Amino acid sequence: MKKTFATLAATSVLALTSHAVLAQDLEELTVAYFLEWPLPMLEAKANGTYDEALGLKVNWVSFETGTAMSAAMASGDVQIAVSQGIPPFVVAASAGQAIQVVDVAVTYSENDNCVVSEALEIDKENASELAGKKVAVPLGTAAHYGFLRQMDHFGIDLAGLEVVDMAPPEGAAALSQGAVDFACGYGGGLSRMKEHGNVLLTGAEKEELGILVFDVTSAPESFISENPELVAQFLQVTADANERWNSGAGGDAMLEVVAKESGMDLEGARAAIGTMGFPSMDDQLSSKWLGGNVQTFMKGVADVFVEAGSIDGALDSYDNSVNTEPMTIADGK
Repeated sequence: MKKTFATLAATSVLALTSHAVLAQDLEELTVAYFLEWPLPMLEAKANGTYDEALGLKVNWVSFETGTAMSAAMASGDVQIAVSQGIPPFVVAASAGQAIQVVDVAVTYSENDNCVVSEALEIDKENASELAGKKVAVPLGTAAHYGFLRQMDHFGIDLAGLEVVDMAPPEGAAALSQGAVDFACGYGGGLSRMKEHGNVLLTGAEKEELGILVFDVTSAPESFISENPELVAQFLQVTADANERWNSGAGGDAMLEVVAKESGMDLEGARAAIGTMGFPSMDDQLSSKWLGGNVQTFMKGVADVFVEAGSIDGALDSYDNSVNTEPMTIADGK
């Protein structure tokens, strides 16, 4: 595991950002996002609202993992990543990549988990029987962090497990074929995993253990510093879409667009988004989120990864890994 993480980190850091440009020189913006991840903002993507509000063409590129998003930002291929998991963000930041959180994209304790093959008949009461088993985990992601915390909770020695790095769709396929004993993931991949097994802990049970699950909007530090107004406008469009969904104003018409944009059927998207939360700007700027708790949580994630041997070291503080300037600008308009 350590070698894989080191490789990921090195890929990001070696390409570090000489690509930032001034807003007035920017003709196009490339944004990373996930398929099978039905966020309200996808309606604004479909309607061209981002292009209109930002006054430039926005190119959307789908990714399967947050670690790939980090690498794309490091290479300059992507300027903003939407819904990047905190763990892959922490991996990159801990390795020295100059990226920052500008927004809490979504919270989803029920939509990120580990699923055990139904054939094993293992649940939280006999979870110790997972010792020595084979597991599919998308390394460096929120699912990986949750996996580490759950294994620690159940007292399962990581050294005794055979951990295979797989994106959630591949992990779901491996679980269905009996190629792995359990698998961890999120989104559509997790939904398919549940067709072949059971979760060890519910979202509420994980939260009681302090296993929070949320994604962020992130960008290279240099890009944010050069383009704070542009990033603020991007966040404003996102916040408007979230409010439209949270208030119920969007309804099924909005969900139909979101489902199509995320590559899901309507009922699948309804089930997934029903497990998600989208905090307002005021809430995000409070101490609960970007006002302090996110920074503290990132330090905790990094320390867990260091202890597990997944990364070489953690930063002393992740305060500089959060930049609230763009959101403060947007919230004050």
